[in-house]
Amino acid sequence: MVISTVFDIFVSRRTLQHFKKDRQKALLNLSLKMNVQNKLNIADKTFDSWRKVSFNQRQKLVNNLASLLHDEAEALGMIITREMNKPISQSIAEVEKCAWMCRFYGEAENILKDEKIETEFRISEVHYVPKGVILGVMPWNFPFWQVLRFAVPAILAGNTVVLKHASICFGSGRRIEKLFLEAGFPKGVFQNLAIGHQEVTTVLENPIVKGVSLTGSEKAGAEVAATAGKNIKKSLLELGGSDAFIILDDADFAKAAESGAKARLQNCGQACNAGKRFIIQKNVEKDFLPIFIDEFKKFVPGKPLDKATKISGMARPDLADELQQQYEKALKAGAEVVVPLERLSETAFMPGLIKVKKGNPLLKEEVFGPLGMVLLAKDDQEALTMANDIPFGLSNSVWTKSKKRQQFFINELESGTVSINKESSSDPRLPFGGTKASGYGIELSLLALKEFVTTKTVVGN
Repeated sequence: MVISTVFDIFVSRRTLQHFKKDRQKALLNLSLKMNVQNKLNIADKTFDSWRKVSFNQRQKLVNNLASLLHDEAEALGMIITREMNKPISQSIAEVEKCAWMCRFYGEAENILKDEKIETEFRISEVHYVPKGVILGVMPWNFPFWQVLRFAVPAILAGNTVVLKHASICFGSGRRIEKLFLEAGFPKGVFQNLAIGHQEVTTVLENPIVKGVSLTGSEKAGAEVAATAGKNIKKSLLELGGSDAFIILDDADFAKAAESGAKARLQNCGQACNAGKRFIIQKNVEKDFLPIFIDEFKKFVPGKPLDKATKISGMARPDLADELQQQYEKALKAGAEVVVPLERLSETAFMPGLIKVKKGNPLLKEEVFGPLGMVLLAKDDQEALTMANDIPFGLSNSVWTKSKKRQQFFINELESGTVSINKESSSDPRLPFGGTKASGYGIELSLLALKEFVTTKTVVGN
């Protein structure tokens, strides 16, 4: 009887503890939902006034933001490095690139002004109307650049933005929100939402939100696009890539090797548009590959806060685990080691190179880390076939001195960007986007200003 009573008391206490935990969790969830809804309400209310602010006035604030980014590049770079392990020199360069991008939009032509069209009617015009509150779902690999390259043109077009950043980059998200306020933007033009992936669907389904831009994995993009489509909302997707870096027999081998190593290993290989598959014309393998290997071996992992460091560790241990598994899977499928991928710590590797043949499963995946793949092609046509034979279509790089060969690849490569005798990189002045499983829509350039606007026709007498 005593034992039974003690047991009952124990069970009662455990039940009470679980009840308290469940209650606390429910209260936290309710508080989070209320906080998110409050921010959406603020964004929606701010939109009503922000859309009426002139393009020139918005540009002045964008230029203020550019100045803040430039002046605080080192301090802001420190946030990036501490959150996702990028070498500090690359973090500072990322912030400076954001300042350049803001300056570009701050001085850009207003392509959103009303257009008059000649017809038989007294009035024939095209107006570009901002959509409203736009959700950004952004990744960890470029914590400032990915956010601002989406947000700045959307906001300049008259929209307001709410951000769901990667969980390891909440500090970046908060600091970006503060930067917008310091630049003079009204409260609610840009807000950071400290939410997880599970809350994205709820936010996107909210009637206040009118569109979404996502940079991330193919899986995440498919989920967000499905939710946006179901709710008849505009979506822009910038997803993965497995970019080809094609070296033909008339290329400048020294420059191609240096550029190729940088293309693969910048940001520890964690970039969607990084060169990942090095397609070498077979008759120059013996001439090019040794030079390329020498350049590859110059990237030795160092301390991320040392400005001399060219490569540090990956952003998280689980990402390093995934890269290790991909490497081992490729070897089991017959890949040949050119330079071994050596794991030095939870997140750091000595970069590796493997030679793969058609059919290797790794060719159908995105390799996100310091591992490059080498393929051999007998001629231009086979190199083209290899380059296009993947699910992705983000960007490709071609190295040849022949204008005729350059034009062949420009015409036939299935990708959003083709770079000639340079590694692929984004530029504020030029459109950036992909095809196939790499997504759809345009970021950067003047074209990005029209991604989240409604084209309204006005016609009549």
